Amino acid sequence: MFALRWGQGAKAGGVRPVLSGFWADRLVLPRALRRPARLLERLRGGDVEPPRFAASLGSAALLSMFSLYGAWLGGHLPAMVQALTARAGFAVDEVRVFGNREISEIDILQHLDLDGWTSLIGFDADAARQRIAGVDWVKTASVRKVYPDAIEVRIEERQPFAIWQHGSQLTVVDRSGGVIAPFSGGRHSVLPLVIGYGAAEQAAAFVDKIGRFPELAARVKGYILVAERRWDMRLENGITIRLPEKGEDAALAEVLRLDREHGLLSRDIAAVDLRIDDRLVVKLTPAAALRREAALIDLKKAARKKPGKSI
Repeated sequence: MFALRWGQGAKAGGVRPVLSGFWADRLVLPRALRRPARLLERLRGGDVEPPRFAASLGSAALLSMFSLYGAWLGGHLPAMVQALTARAGFAVDEVRVFGNREISEIDILQHLDLDGWTSLIGFDADAARQRIAGVDWVKTASVRKVYPDAIEVRIEERQPFAIWQHGSQLTVVDRSGGVIAPFSGGRHSVLPLVIGYGAAEQAAAFVDKIGRFPELAARVKGYILVAERRWDMRLENGITIRLPEKGEDAALAEVLRLDREHGLLSRDIAAVDLRIDDRLVVKLTPAAALRREAALIDLKKAARKKPGKSI
């Protein structure tokens, strides 16, 4: 705020006023403005001669200010800053990527949105991080600027657990059942196949349970969730094991016992049904059923040829 002093005139031998006119004897400027005001007074009075090119420099400065203001109004100021700082030695020259396995570095570079003259100063690292974090395989991502000319990207990827078939669609899911990406073959073909609605969310616990029976787990081709309540297992030789809703461990142990003692899972059968508590039902394949029917017919014919015996 200005401080006013009334009744103080310019006395002979006193301090020369910094302003002339009516307020020269009455106005006292703040300390920060006194020196610039004295300089203006000296220029006005001719005590100071301006530099030779002062007018040209002032005009250039004024035009530059108007140009910057116009660029700001038109939204071109960030581009100008990018161009100037890039040519001053801050252009991005190196991108370091860590933690990627499923995602290629080319994909990451595309999401960084770089061109040949992207300036590290004007580069928006947070926006780039958000773009990379939106990629299917990315769990977390960080983007850091390393001056003067490098960008460092660190990624934690989602871990594939199984291939989920729902309808005609195949997708890669993680242990929680979250969909990662469409299944495209390759090394993901070795993942367990889980089938049915709700199977992706319940698969981890059931697959871990089957893993406690390694001699059986090695032969499973697919896990089928039925009515979101119980599981069937399809073996690599085409046999289906139908498990009960409860008591899965006991049912699996019984199947393995019969397989060790009688080679159950190596026979020409289509399914082993364990859904009934006190019995095990075996379903033959169509070919095996025809062979069994033919054998029974032959057995009946042979019995007719022997008097006194019937079947």
